[in-house]
Amino acid sequence: MLIFLALALPLCGVIGVSICRRNPNLREGFTLVVSMTLLFVVLQLLSLVMAGARPELILLEMLPGVELRFKIEPLGMVFATVAAILWPINSLYSIGYMRGNEESHQTRFYIFFAVAIAAAMGVAFSGNLVTLFVFYEVLTLSTFPLVAHKGNKMAMLGGRTYLGILLFTSIGLLLPAIIWTWTLAGTTNFIPGGILTGHIEGGAITLLALLYLFGIGKAALMPIHRWLPAAMVAPTPVSALLHAVAVVKAGVFSIVKVMVYVFGLDLINQAPGADWLMWIACFTLIAASLIALRQDNLKKRLAYSTISQLAYVVLGAVLLAPLSITGAALHIMAHAFGKITLFFAAGSIYTSSKKTEVSQLDGIGRRMPYTMTAFSIGALSMIGIPPTAGFISKWYLLMGAFQVQQLAAVTVIVASTLLNACYFIPIIYAAWFKRESSEAILKYGEAPWPVVTALCMTAGLTLLLFFFPGRPFELIQQIST
Repeated sequence: MLIFLALALPLCGVIGVSICRRNPNLREGFTLVVSMTLLFVVLQLLSLVMAGARPELILLEMLPGVELRFKIEPLGMVFATVAAILWPINSLYSIGYMRGNEESHQTRFYIFFAVAIAAAMGVAFSGNLVTLFVFYEVLTLSTFPLVAHKGNKMAMLGGRTYLGILLFTSIGLLLPAIIWTWTLAGTTNFIPGGILTGHIEGGAITLLALLYLFGIGKAALMPIHRWLPAAMVAPTPVSALLHAVAVVKAGVFSIVKVMVYVFGLDLINQAPGADWLMWIACFTLIAASLIALRQDNLKKRLAYSTISQLAYVVLGAVLLAPLSITGAALHIMAHAFGKITLFFAAGSIYTSSKKTEVSQLDGIGRRMPYTMTAFSIGALSMIGIPPTAGFISKWYLLMGAFQVQQLAAVTVIVASTLLNACYFIPIIYAAWFKRESSEAILKYGEAPWPVVTALCMTAGLTLLLFFFPGRPFELIQQIST
């Protein structure tokens, strides 16, 4: 019943928002109530999983042996908990942003946002590859109207790029990988230890793994990454959804889940050329960071930062060391809280001052101290500096690389961390220590209070995960059981 409620509640939000479309206060109040109710349900499920339970639901048998199956395990619980925590915060932020910028079609925005959250819950709780694929596609289709929300030429072009790349990779690469897995193993169920051991060997293991890595396009590995910068034409709450709440997290979560529950921690190491998987992640880490360095547009810099940060999770998954898997799961959480804070801050800056470029941010910390304090916390987490959550996850990724004696991976993690500092520290320095241009005549301060409240909350979560990592760590330690 709890699984069914977690899937159904966002869809109830769709109905309620539609009914209340003529009353903005009621519409947005209903969104907040439903999102908080979903959080309560997910926390109930979390307590069950922490106690060792593995709740399961078979909703539909589409073909003999092909079921719409849900089973909650620790890794899925990590993703679902992050999405459930951030939905009400993002909803609060959206109220201030959408009203502050007088965005049109706000009812449509809240409807598709709720559908996307329902799809994210389906991905998180999927019990087999078929269910994962179905909700993965629903997530793509439901976020397209959000990416193209503004309806202008740039928005439609960005939306088409977003939809085209994600559908091409999922149908052209991911679906064949799932069919191949089913023909080999006779099942698509997620099972600890994997389902492919004894069914595949040699170079075929590497080829199948590559189909999954690039077929799960939402993980934004290069060269399957262009959809993410293209999607920056969307309103900032949508960018937060893409980068922190649902979309890219569905991508890296799916890769980790496939590596742990389809291949298993030992199988890929038997494949010739398995190091290619690691080098793909390493290349993405460095290349995306170098591109981010050259971006003056703040949201584009954050977008390429996301591509780099996602590669940390993929790297942790393909290293297949227990510590690197722990680091990958922790980085899903750390990146979610840190990156949503950064996008919230970017939206706050735009709402208040209409500034969009890094070069325009000199002295803005004096005008918007709450926003830039939160931005600084989020940026330090992306770099991996204590006392922020990013330090813990990067530490475990480094220890995992040492555990399997991959010194090349260690070098790349350290180098990319330095590059992270190179494109974030100058923003922090300019905001707090440079003087504002004498030509700046626009009088502005902090954005509307819902915007500022939301970004302070997510910055607080970034710090809390550093100081109180115990419960998330206990949950992640159960991933292989």
